[in-house]
Amino acid sequence: MAATIRRQRPGRLACWAVMAVLLADLLALSDTLAVMSVDLGSESMKVAIVKPGVPMEIVLNKESRRKTPVTVTLKENERFFGDSAASMAIKNPKATLRYFQHLLGKQEGNPHVALYRARFPEHELGFDPQRQTVHFQISPQLQFSPEEVLGMVLNYSRSLAEDFAEQPIKDAVITVPAFFNQAERRAVLQAARMAGLKVLQLINDNTATALSYGVFRRKDINTTAQNIMFYDMGSGSTVCTIVTYQTVKTKEAGMQPQLQVRGVGFDRTLGGLEMELRLREHLAKLFNEQRKGQRAKDVRENPRAMAKLLREANRLKTVLSANADHMAQIEGLMDDVDFKAKVTRVEFEELCADLFERVPGPVQQALQSAEMNLDEIEQVILVGGATRVPKVQEVLLKAVGKEELGKNINADEAAAMGAVYQAAALSKAFKVKPFVVRDAVLYPILVEFTREVEEDPGVRSLKHNKRVLFSRMGPYPQRKVITFNRYNHDFNFHINYGDLGFLEPEDLRVFGSQNLTTVKLKGVGESFKKYPDHESKGIKAHFNLDESGVLSLIRVESVFETLVEDSPEEESTLTKLGNTISSLFGGGTTADTKENGTDAVQGLGASVIVSQEEEESPAEGSKDEPGEQAELKEEAEAPTEDTSQPPPAEPKEDAAPEEEKAAEKENEEKSEAQKPSEKKETGSEGVPPAPEEEKKQKPARKQRMVEEIGVELVVLDLPDLPEEELARSAKKLQDLTLRDLEKQEREKAANSLEAFIFETQDKLYQPEYQEVSTEEQREEISGRLSAASTWLEDEGFGATTVMLKEKLTELRKLCHGLFFRVEERKKWPERLSALDNLLNHSSMFLKGARLIPEMDQIFTEVEMTTLEKVINETWAWKNATMAEQAKLPATEKPVLLSKDIEAKMMALDREVQYLLNKAKFTKPRPRPKDKNGTRAEPPLNASDQAEKVIPPPGQTEDAKPISEPEKETPGSEPADAEPLELGGPGAAEPEQKEQPTGQKPTLKNDEL
Repeated sequence: MAATIRRQRPGRLACWAVMAVLLADLLALSDTLAVMSVDLGSESMKVAIVKPGVPMEIVLNKESRRKTPVTVTLKENERFFGDSAASMAIKNPKATLRYFQHLLGKQEGNPHVALYRARFPEHELGFDPQRQTVHFQISPQLQFSPEEVLGMVLNYSRSLAEDFAEQPIKDAVITVPAFFNQAERRAVLQAARMAGLKVLQLINDNTATALSYGVFRRKDINTTAQNIMFYDMGSGSTVCTIVTYQTVKTKEAGMQPQLQVRGVGFDRTLGGLEMELRLREHLAKLFNEQRKGQRAKDVRENPRAMAKLLREANRLKTVLSANADHMAQIEGLMDDVDFKAKVTRVEFEELCADLFERVPGPVQQALQSAEMNLDEIEQVILVGGATRVPKVQEVLLKAVGKEELGKNINADEAAAMGAVYQAAALSKAFKVKPFVVRDAVLYPILVEFTREVEEDPGVRSLKHNKRVLFSRMGPYPQRKVITFNRYNHDFNFHINYGDLGFLEPEDLRVFGSQNLTTVKLKGVGESFKKYPDHESKGIKAHFNLDESGVLSLIRVESVFETLVEDSPEEESTLTKLGNTISSLFGGGTTADTKENGTDAVQGLGASVIVSQEEEESPAEGSKDEPGEQAELKEEAEAPTEDTSQPPPAEPKEDAAPEEEKAAEKENEEKSEAQKPSEKKETGSEGVPPAPEEEKKQKPARKQRMVEEIGVELVVLDLPDLPEEELARSAKKLQDLTLRDLEKQEREKAANSLEAFIFETQDKLYQPEYQEVSTEEQREEISGRLSAASTWLEDEGFGATTVMLKEKLTELRKLCHGLFFRVEERKKWPERLSALDNLLNHSSMFLKGARLIPEMDQIFTEVEMTTLEKVINETWAWKNATMAEQAKLPATEKPVLLSKDIEAKMMALDREVQYLLNKAKFTKPRPRPKDKNGTRAEPPLNASDQAEKVIPPPGQTEDAKPISEPEKETPGSEPADAEPLELGGPGAAEPEQKEQPTGQKPTLKNDEL
C-alpha cells in the first residue's frame, strides 16, 4: 500500500504543476481578453471589438463617429489620422495619403501604379530597386512604402479599439478584398507585423458580410440550401458573391449552420471613387469656363483646388442620390475666387454612363464561377456605399431580374461585424455558437515540374508536367501533399497560378506575375545514399493554404520503407502503442483544420486535407486528362477535388476504379501501425485485413524512415521584405508612435499650464478668494502668474514637457494655501450639519437603549458606556474646535478641517453600527411563566393565530396541553437542546407526528 501511495505522488505533483500552468495562462489572458476586427475599405474603415460584457460593438473614433477615413497626413514632426488628416488634405495635399491600398503588392510597371499617378498627381512616387515597387516620397528625408503607411493606419485603429475597450488589444481579424492575390495578402500581413498586431485571419470582406448576415439569421437556416447573392460596390472596387446557406452535420457540434462561397465576380476599378473623379473633372471644367476670359491658370494645376473639388464631388454624389439636382459651392476655390455651379442627376448619370454599363459584369462572373443561373438565386442583397446611387440599383435590378433588391443589412458595418464574430471564434477567450465557414479559392494554384522520359529505346526527352494543387472555387483552409516518385537526385519544381482565362486582359495585367515560387531541393541524393537498402516511397512536399488564403510550403521529406523481422507478440504490442499514439496525436485531422470553426474537410474525403497519416491517399476527382492519370500516380500524387458543387455530408463510397486500385496498392505498402487511422479517414479505399489475420499471415513489419530535405525558395511574384528590413520598418513606426505620444503629452502639459494661469487670475477677483487672502498675498500670486504667462508666450514653444510640468507644479504649490482655505470653508456647512445629525441620532439611540427593560436588554453596560463616551468626546471636540476657529482670522490656516470632521463621524458611526448589528441578529430571550402555569401576557400586537398548535388526530383541542419547547422553563431541558433554537408551531409538530394516534403525549410537572 505504501508503495502504491509513493507511486501516486509524482502523478499528483504533475497534476498540480499542470493546474498551476493553466492558472498562469488564464491570468495572462485576463489582461488581453478583447479582440478586434478592422474592415479596411478604400475610403474608410470600421473597427469592431468583442470583450467580456461587450459583444460585437462598433468602435467610435475620437470624433464619436462609427466610420473613420483611411487617410494619413505625414509631416516632418507630426502625423494626423482619420478626420484630422482628411481636413489636412486641403491644406497639404502632397503629404496627405489616400487610397494607398491600391499600391499594395504592385510593382512599378503595374497599370494600377500608373492609374494612381494619374488620379493623384500631387504625390511623388519613388522607385525601390530591391523589390521593384514604389514608395511615397514626402520629402528628401521622408519616405514610406505602402506597407508602412498601412501599418500606421492599423496601429491607429488599434489605439481606437484600446481606448474604447479600456484594455490592450493584440489579436485582430482584418478584411481584404476577395480578389487579392498572394502578393497583396502577404503585403497586408507584413503591414500588420509592422504595427505589432497578431493577425488571427485575413478574411475576405464578402465572406465577412455573408457571415454577419447568417449569424443574425441563424434560425432561418435549415437543411434546404438557400442561395443568396451579395452585391458589394464600395469606393474602390465591386465584388459580387453567391453564398449557399444550409445546416450540415459536424463531428464536434452536430447540426450547425454553414455558409459556402459558391461564386465570386469582381471589378477592381468600378466604385464610388471613379464616379467622384468624373464629377471632379466636370466641376474643374465648369470653373475653367467661368474664368475663361481672365487669363487664369488651369485649376487642374493647383493641388489644393483639386482637393477641394474632390471633396465637393463626394458631397455632390451623396446629395444627388436623393435629389434631382444640387448646387455645388466652394468658397475661395483658387485665387480667392468662389465657385458655384448647378449639377443635375441626369448630368451625373451621363458622366458615368460607361461605369453603369459595367455594373452587371460581376454578376455574370459570379454566376459562371458558381455554375448557376439567376433562377436559383433567392435574393440579391446590396452592400457598400456606392450601391446607394439610384442608377446603380436600377441597372442591377434589371440585370438580376428580381422584383426588388434586398436592403435588410447594414451596408457599412456588416463586414466589420462578421469579421469580429470570426475573431471571437478564433480567440481562446470566447466561446461562440459554431458557424461553419467555407471560403473559396479564387485563383487556382498548380505545381509544374520537368522529368526525363524514354519514349523510344535509347531516346530520352524532357516532359513538362502540371498538376493542380488547389483548384478554382475549391474550399480553404486545407493542406495537400504532392509526391515525386522518380527522382533520386536534387531537382526543382515551380508553384504557379493555374488557368486565369476567366480574367479580362486588363485584369491580367493588373494581376502581376503568374509565377509564384521556384522550389530548389537539396539533399535528395544524400538521402538515397543514406538508405541504400530501403524502398523509396517518393519525395513528399507538404503545402498549406491557411485561413488567410496564403500559400506556404511546410516541409519536403524523403520517405523510405523496409521490412523488419519481428515476433507476433512484440508486433502486437508495438501496434497497440502506435495506435494509441496515433489516436492521441493524430485524431484523423490536424489542429490547423479545426481552427476558427471552419469545417474544411467535411464531406471532402481524406485526400483533400492531408495530414501525416493521410499523405499516401490518392487523388480524388482530379481534373487531369485521362491519359495523365498514370503519370499522376507515378510522378505526383496531388489530391485535388472538384468543389464546384457542394459536397455531401458523408464521404462517398463509389470512387473511380483507378482510384480504388491505387488505394489498394497503397494499403498493401503501408505499415500495420497506420491502418487503424487510415480506416477512419479513407473510407473509400477499402477495408484492410484485421490485425489478427495480418499477424498470422505476415509476421514481418514495415519500418518507415523520413529524411528532411533542404528547401530553397525563390519568390517570383513579389519579394517579401527581408527580416532586417521588416524590423527596421517596425522600429520606424514605433519611433513615430512614441513621438506622437510625447507630442500629445507636451501639448497636454502646455494646455494645463495655460488653463491654470487663466483660471487662477480670474479667481483672485472673486469674493470667496478675497475673503481668505490679504492684498499682499494676491499681488504675489498675480505677479508670479503674469511672469509664467509671459514665459509661456515667449519661450513655451521650445520648452520640454518636463519644464512645463515643473512650472505648473511651482504655481500650484504657491496657490495651495489659498485654494485650501477656500475649499475648507465650502465644506464646513455640509460636514458640520452631517455631524450634528449623527450626534442627535446617536444620543436618541442611546437614550432608547437605556429604557429597554432589564429582562429584554440586549446591550451590556460597557457597550452603552462606550457609546456615551464617544458621543460626549465628539461634542466636546466640536465645541472646542469651533471656538478656536472663531478666534483665527480668515487668512490663516484653519484648525477646523473637513477631514477631522469625517474622522469623528466615522468613529461615532462605527460604535452605533456595532450596536445596531447586534440588535439585528440577537434572538429574543424566552419569556418565563408564572407559578400557576399560565403564560405571561403576550404583547398587544402579537397574533393569537401564530401561537395556536394543531392537535394530533384523535385528540380534542381541550385535552391537548400547550407544549412549545422554545417557551419552556430553562430547567426543564438542557440549555443547548436543539428545539430551543427553533421557534413557532413548526418546532412542536414533528414530535407530535411521531406519537401513535390516540395516545396522549407525556406531560411534564410544570405543564400539569
